[in-house]
Amino acid sequence: MTNFSPAAVIPSDSLTEDVAVLVEKMAAVRRHVGTMIFGQPRVLDETLITLLSGGHVLLVGVPGLAKTRLTEILGTVLGLSERRVQFTPDLMPADILGSEVLEESDTGRRSFRFIPGPVFCQLLMADEINRASPRTQSALLQAMQEQEVSIAGQRHPLPLPFHVIATQNPIEQEGTYPLPEAQLDRFLMQVDIQYPDIGAEREMMLATTGAEMVEAVATMTADELIWAQRLVRGIPVGESVVEAILALVRSGRPETSDVDLVTASVSWGPGPRASQALMLATRARAILDGRLSPSIDDVIALAGPVLRHRMDLSFAARAEGVTIDDVVTCMCEPLG
Repeated sequence: MTNFSPAAVIPSDSLTEDVAVLVEKMAAVRRHVGTMIFGQPRVLDETLITLLSGGHVLLVGVPGLAKTRLTEILGTVLGLSERRVQFTPDLMPADILGSEVLEESDTGRRSFRFIPGPVFCQLLMADEINRASPRTQSALLQAMQEQEVSIAGQRHPLPLPFHVIATQNPIEQEGTYPLPEAQLDRFLMQVDIQYPDIGAEREMMLATTGAEMVEAVATMTADELIWAQRLVRGIPVGESVVEAILALVRSGRPETSDVDLVTASVSWGPGPRASQALMLATRARAILDGRLSPSIDDVIALAGPVLRHRMDLSFAARAEGVTIDDVVTCMCEPLG
């Protein structure tokens, strides 16, 4: 789920100064990306929170909402090597991971040489990930969790930091393969993208159809992002926030929940990775807002994107029109 060892923390004596530096850097990133992505501040913030947390993000939205554009811009602005793979039904695991080829030298000696696939980058965009077969989807599991891939029994480490930004189209589900729960759990957040309001759409229309367009420039480097991810892990978290995270996640499990809508509608709830994701994400959100520690408001704000892909509704609940977001809202009421 994340790129980092828990042992990589920041000395407390420099925490305040380091956070102030990072706040300025992230403000510059947000301003610059905001000149090219219109009307989606929440989407941008949640994506940046995921990257600061060292995790992977699943973007869900209809075509034309700048999912691909956002990934390309973030790759440039954050100084990351970026690759894009269009997932299709005929895509094979080797098309993502790479493969070994048999070569013959001038002396006639034969040997295998590994040719890295597009996964060997720092920011991989898996476009329309649910259009590939389960076999191909599962090729990303080891890469997302362990930052390495195994080919012919040999392990090949990926460059760090390594992040996957995957996209899904919520419509046109014919011919798609829903992501298995094990892979969904590897995404720190699922960010749902809505249509922009009329003002943002007007601004976007004028800015993107003129003679000149704003070009993305590097605002951070890969090393600075690694430093920022270490800093996030060093942010202190109060006991009240820890208890709120545990209470929220456990209330999403029908076996341990005292929320009526959960026990009546949820078939399975979030696992321990949800608690880990919320702990990291609340710290990153605090930094993004210029604060030294997270609050319960951060837990409530991030409950949706962290939990919505880690829970599933029963058939009866779906038939009655219940949604996961309805359930998460009920789960958050005792906290707010």
